Amino acid sequence: MIRSPRLRMIASRLLQMAPVVVLATLVVFGLMQLVPGDPAVMLAGENPSPQRIAQLREALGLDQPFLVRYFSWIAHAATGDLSQSLMSSEPVLDALLRTFPHTLLVVGLALLMSLVIGVPLGITAAVRAGTRSDTTISGLSSLGIAVPNFWFAMLLVAAFSLHYQWFPATGATTLTQDPLRALYQAFLPSLALAAGGVSEIARQVRSALVEVLNSQYVRTLRAKGLTGRRVLYVHGLKNIGVIVLTVASLLVNRLLGATVVIEAVFAIPGTGSLVVNAALNKDFPVIQGVVLAMVILVLLINLITDVLYTFIDPRTLRR
Repeated sequence: MIRSPRLRMIASRLLQMAPVVVLATLVVFGLMQLVPGDPAVMLAGENPSPQRIAQLREALGLDQPFLVRYFSWIAHAATGDLSQSLMSSEPVLDALLRTFPHTLLVVGLALLMSLVIGVPLGITAAVRAGTRSDTTISGLSSLGIAVPNFWFAMLLVAAFSLHYQWFPATGATTLTQDPLRALYQAFLPSLALAAGGVSEIARQVRSALVEVLNSQYVRTLRAKGLTGRRVLYVHGLKNIGVIVLTVASLLVNRLLGATVVIEAVFAIPGTGSLVVNAALNKDFPVIQGVVLAMVILVLLINLITDVLYTFIDPRTLRR
């Protein structure tokens, strides 16, 4: 019997993750069957004989029923065996371990930029609500959300890589190889990815903080003689912590999806590039492995978010 409410919550969330993983992978596995073309035909080369195609289909297990293939794959995936790439014969797990660090670095740095830039902008707009500063920040936030990431990425490449040559236009290094060079190469891709995140966080922080600062609770604190700075930083920001955490967790999910385009623009050998190449070559095991990894990552992020909720607002443990 688990006595700690927080541990009970974590155990409950972990139990809920299993059916979500199975359902998500089952849907993706089924959609793969609807993609036109036959991987066996692609592997057989030009003008293959029917016998050669049949041999390849049998070797790949494509001649078996759908559910048999799915449960065989998910059983092997549970042991860490995600099969092999149809094109390169590289184990899918090795491909993920090779490419995932590049994607996580760009996404992590983009999230950090979004918080470091977006939160102060949102606070400034809320404190100066109705002024020119508020109007400017709100306008820029709307523009940041509207501008496509890939267009902003190409603009950054043209300005800071081709014209001024301050940053490289392509390439990537992992943090384990050279931390400073890895951050240097990931700066522009992360900045392009963070444009929408900065805008979203600034808008949400501004909206939430304006509501808190205009509440009866804050007016009472001011009537008791508390300074505006103390009201803002001690009471105001504390009350919007859950909102900032929620926006940040949702932002991570969007950044993981948007990184596919950013990796293509900057030629980053990340997971996004891996799954795009796999889709073009109908390399189903790679696609399934990437989807499984992304689903688990998103579920873990949601779990971490739920745990952090309990520290920011312990009342959530009683819900």
